[in-house]
Amino acid sequence: MDVSLAIWAILLAGILVMLMVDLLLHRDAHVIRVREAAIWSAIWVTIGLLVGGVIWVHYGAEFGMQYFAGYVIEKSLAVDNVFVWAVIFGYFAVPRQYQHRVLFYGVVGALVFRAIFIGAGSWLIASFAWILYVFGAFLILTGIKMLRQRDDHMDPGRSRTLRLFRRVIPTTDQYEGQRFLTRRNGVLMATPLLAVVAVVEVTDIIFAVDSIPAIFAVTQEPFLVFASNALAILGLRAMYFLLADLIHRFVYLKAGLSLVLVWVGVKMIVGHAWVTIPTVLSLGIVVAIIAVSVGASLWVTRGARDDDESVVADVK
Repeated sequence: MDVSLAIWAILLAGILVMLMVDLLLHRDAHVIRVREAAIWSAIWVTIGLLVGGVIWVHYGAEFGMQYFAGYVIEKSLAVDNVFVWAVIFGYFAVPRQYQHRVLFYGVVGALVFRAIFIGAGSWLIASFAWILYVFGAFLILTGIKMLRQRDDHMDPGRSRTLRLFRRVIPTTDQYEGQRFLTRRNGVLMATPLLAVVAVVEVTDIIFAVDSIPAIFAVTQEPFLVFASNALAILGLRAMYFLLADLIHRFVYLKAGLSLVLVWVGVKMIVGHAWVTIPTVLSLGIVVAIIAVSVGASLWVTRGARDDDESVVADVK
């Protein structure tokens, strides 16, 4: 796939413009309601689909399918980020009107770090083809581990990142609006909001270790890996506010995500060693796994109210 520097520049410029528009439209702190989140989710998904359509038209159906496969995989695995963000915001008691600001900078950091990971991964694959076996085995083991620990929950209070942050950076006990820094008695101090950003950033780096190799399982084209990853991540903030009050109902989703990791790991190993698995088949299997896990989750928790998790507890 021959992608010129001009195409890369257009993609990066488009991402930057979308980020700036999002920041300007949400510069005033306010609670993101479901309707607003749904509209933004639709916008981000539409943009992601349009980019895939352009790739399909200009580079062919195979590369278009590879982009969509990477987009769906990243979008699916990113739902796990939503669960973790909910736990982090709950632990720090972050007011809902400030959560978008935290996630904005979290997404910007995610884009930067993932670009670095993608560059490193592309170099490793180009230099050492056997590394695909390592990536595949890692994904399979990660999927099995996730399945076994699907009921475990993150405890931000035990986060090494948080302990290190508080040890190194003086931090206030109270929020100062949307400020990350404030002065107390002439001393520059961080607010808890900056600590939240730090924890969110490190958490996303950990998630990227799983999701980046997963996309390499369906395409080794750096442009497609980055484009699908970036376009999926850009819509995560809206997805969080859309699903935040329904998270407790997705009781089987983590099991579904673990199966996705196992599948793409198997595909990576089999495709490199024996026979190439068609992209359309891989995409279909991923979509089927996610659809079944989401559908089953919503079905068994159909009697649960947003403020009542008793049904969820019974399922678990």
